[in-house]
Amino acid sequence: MKRSMNYLLLGAAVSALMLASPATAQETSADARGVVTAPDGSPLAGQTVTIRDTRTGTTRTVTTSSNGGWSARGLRVGGPYIIEVKSDAYANERIEGITLNLGKTYEANFQLDEIAGGVEEIIVSASALKSANVAMGPSATFNLTDLETAPSINRDIKDVVRMDPRVYIDESNSDAIQCVGANPRFNSLTVDGVGLNDNFGLNSNGYPTEYVPFSFDAIQQVAVEMAPFDVEYGSFTGCNINAVTKSGSNELHGGAFFDYSNDGLRASRLEGNPNYPNGDYTSKRYGANLGGPIIQDKLFFFASYEKLEGADLFNRRPGLEGQPDQATFDRIAQIAQDVYGYTVGDIVNSLPTEDEKILAKIDWNINDNHRLALVYNYNDGYHISESDGDADEFEFSDHYYERGAKLKSYVGHLFSDWTDNFSTEIRASYTDLDNRQISRGNNEIGEVQISTPEGVTVYLGTDDSRQSNDLYYKIWNYKAAGTYRLEDHNITAGFERADLELFNMFVQHTVGEYRFTSVDNFEAGLADRVYYGNAASHNPLDAAGTVEYAINTVYLQDEFSIPAADLTITAGVRYDWYENSGLPAENPNFVARNGFSNATNFDGRGVFMPRLGFTWDATDALRVHGGVGIFSGGNPNVWIVNNYQNDGFTQLQVSARNLNILEAELSGSGRPLADIPQSLYDSVSSGSANTGVNALDPDFKIPTQLKVALGATWDFDAGRFGEGYRLTADFLYSKMRNAANIVDSSLVQIGTAPDGRPLYASTNKANPVCVDNPIASGCARFGNSDYILTNTDGGEQKVFSVSLSKDIEDLGISWTLGYAYTDATDVNPMTASVAFSNFSGVAVSDANNPTEATTNWAIKHRLVGRFNWEHEFWDDNKTTLSLFGSLQSGRPYSYTYNDMGGYFDFTYSSFGDTVDDRHLIYVPTGKNDPLVNFTGALASEAAQDAFFSYLEEMGLMKYAGEIAPRNGFKSDWWGKVDMRLAQEIPLPFEGHKITAFMVIENLTNLIDSDWGVQKHAGYFGHINFLDATIDRATNTYNYSGFIDRDPQTLQVTSSKWEVRFGVNYKF
Repeated sequence: MKRSMNYLLLGAAVSALMLASPATAQETSADARGVVTAPDGSPLAGQTVTIRDTRTGTTRTVTTSSNGGWSARGLRVGGPYIIEVKSDAYANERIEGITLNLGKTYEANFQLDEIAGGVEEIIVSASALKSANVAMGPSATFNLTDLETAPSINRDIKDVVRMDPRVYIDESNSDAIQCVGANPRFNSLTVDGVGLNDNFGLNSNGYPTEYVPFSFDAIQQVAVEMAPFDVEYGSFTGCNINAVTKSGSNELHGGAFFDYSNDGLRASRLEGNPNYPNGDYTSKRYGANLGGPIIQDKLFFFASYEKLEGADLFNRRPGLEGQPDQATFDRIAQIAQDVYGYTVGDIVNSLPTEDEKILAKIDWNINDNHRLALVYNYNDGYHISESDGDADEFEFSDHYYERGAKLKSYVGHLFSDWTDNFSTEIRASYTDLDNRQISRGNNEIGEVQISTPEGVTVYLGTDDSRQSNDLYYKIWNYKAAGTYRLEDHNITAGFERADLELFNMFVQHTVGEYRFTSVDNFEAGLADRVYYGNAASHNPLDAAGTVEYAINTVYLQDEFSIPAADLTITAGVRYDWYENSGLPAENPNFVARNGFSNATNFDGRGVFMPRLGFTWDATDALRVHGGVGIFSGGNPNVWIVNNYQNDGFTQLQVSARNLNILEAELSGSGRPLADIPQSLYDSVSSGSANTGVNALDPDFKIPTQLKVALGATWDFDAGRFGEGYRLTADFLYSKMRNAANIVDSSLVQIGTAPDGRPLYASTNKANPVCVDNPIASGCARFGNSDYILTNTDGGEQKVFSVSLSKDIEDLGISWTLGYAYTDATDVNPMTASVAFSNFSGVAVSDANNPTEATTNWAIKHRLVGRFNWEHEFWDDNKTTLSLFGSLQSGRPYSYTYNDMGGYFDFTYSSFGDTVDDRHLIYVPTGKNDPLVNFTGALASEAAQDAFFSYLEEMGLMKYAGEIAPRNGFKSDWWGKVDMRLAQEIPLPFEGHKITAFMVIENLTNLIDSDWGVQKHAGYFGHINFLDATIDRATNTYNYSGFIDRDPQTLQVTSSKWEVRFGVNYKF
């Protein structure tokens, strides 16, 4: 679909900021085009073509050009439409029952017949034609029927888009969308053309809010675009999920729904183990929608409301495998009360949550040539979340926190046809979001971590990252675009702009963090480490950051047809450039250490994106599509905002070791755990600017991606196996260019490890002595690293997909089978929102230079199938059965060291950085490997036998004598089936019906508790199991112990079956 603007049109609008994009002006409508020919195939000029929307009576009239071509743009999505050709010389012809798909062009060609036997008009059903909605790149569109029949227990469009095999929803990670092997943060979500994706980059779910930010019943269609070669698409490198909302029509229509579940309608047993209770909870949702005319054929309204009163579930408790027993937790709680005067939170299985959505829309058909749409959207909801939820961690509920957000957006959209050949689109929108992260511990005490003999860390108090955390932003989007038809050419031009104002306060440790190596030390007050962070004023608001920036976009495109070759080509170019007035405060110590300033931003940087696409009707049944182009955007804004708040001035982080907090002098009232040790408090007061800094590489380039696609759709008959099959195949190749990466600029190579990897030291490069001798006394900068956002080469995605579908109308059956193969690599998966986590989250063989390897986001094989059956057992009351099943290969993971000790007294990891469990292991060739000494717990023959047996069992021995590769191992395959069963129930009023329905998520697990169970490695995919140090004298490894651990963890939430019952009323 292509729409844009004439050069004289004003501009303003859209989205993509800095690396990321606050919103993006994607398609919100549909187009139609075709060619009218005479009986002998010659083009007919001057014929009248009318396109009528039967819902609203809106009529668009165009005239064919000299080559018989016609087109209409900016049409409302959905239908049914009627397209009619009127001719003075030949019989009129019209097509009825047309449905227009979002962001697609409906092609309808007419070959008129002679007027014969008194027949002056020929009427054809759209279903009987080969006409189709056309896209140039790999994509999928889901209509209203798909939305209404999907087995969607969450009432979320993700339950629909997952039906495409290239789109994997990670149910173990907040339903993150992994599309064609790309980072979920690189996707974009647009609704009515306005971005509603997670602009800042904090949420794994891809939304700016905790739940889908709009009512499920408000959506008319959803499209997933992997590589749309239209230049109006931007601000993503993964995929764009584009939704358009419903509108009112000439008929009053509406409905209401209610659904319900509780703890008894969800699994409490997995793999035969009954120790997965749900607690006592209920979950109910209800809502209503109404649409209709205000003025017939002229003014329409639609409104939708939805409310959730649900629960979040927590699946860890005393006594589970690997967890401490109840007595340990009781003792910790008693110590907190008796020694520190603090009451810990309960151990809970569930806690209540809420979510509320409102959408209102006005459509005004000003006249047949101008259409205005106004949309208001509101969402406010929250989850209760765990802060530290890995298998080796346990939290009391006071360490949980409320993740919530309130979103409001306003959109105005004007479509105008000034002549048969010139149309324009103008859009303006405003969005604001107030994000909240509120600890259930209420900042009464800081975060407390207590290590137990089981290797589990127990948490209580206020999570360190939620002690001072607040986010608010506003986004203004503007767009002006126009299209001029010149014979066979649709020439589109446009200008867009997005402005963002953002306030972010993220200061860790303002109430402190206290780590104890045992329960006994917790009782004695002996803290192994204590952390405090704040502004020098001790007011965290003074450490907050405010950022304002914008992105401008211009584009020019020509879409032209070659009717003789049944070929349509789109060629265009898009250019994005950035404006950013504010700079991080320059830190002279950083400049002295690194030789460049940290006061750098994105101002003036731009990216040029040429694109070329085509569709070719090879035959009446075979359509080929493809293209090549550059895309950019999707990288979260939080990566940039980090640089404003972590400048070495704005906030300061200090720590102390081996401190008895019961005896130390404390600030304030002197209450341990609640008041900060005076020495740390005074250190922050001094305002030293010599701490670590986050900065942007002054040579940083905007990351882009080259996408090349080729695909085909074939409609065919299969003889004895029936007619009406559709086969679609696509290949997509994507190459990352200037991908984002984080490096630690304080690291200097000082040697080589036994296996050849570099050894580093973190040193003060501002001191000439340290430059000459990085390990000299006083040079260490452990804990004060400078993290630089920079570029790297490497990373690509190769995705092949195929799908086969068929409708058997006589039996009321439709089905689809799909498969996708994804081979994706990257250098740094950029898994987090802060610089340190992005640095430490990638497994490496070189601490400061990650190498290209399989990405964390790759699901290599994915098969999907959906089956719908509809039957009327009595009268016209439908019984509908919908099934969706998926089977996918597992998430990749890496084997890393666990405890590397320090190469020097002032270093943390033997390899020189501050993280030990990110380093890939060297796999010894055997007990006599000259590079490895077996010491400590591995000194005995029996222990070594067990160690090598483990390596063999885990598949590591095939890398003997080498460093095990990043993400060279795969978790188990996972599959499940979801089901929806619905029955219409008649009412005594014509056109009114009630539908009773049941949705079962993970029907496979309901049938057998061993089925549908998901297991995989943790989020970062690091299986840290081996303790080691490096012997400096001999330059050999000392392997001193290992953990015989299963690399995979049971994912409880995604594995459990759940049932929801509900009722839906429609009229």
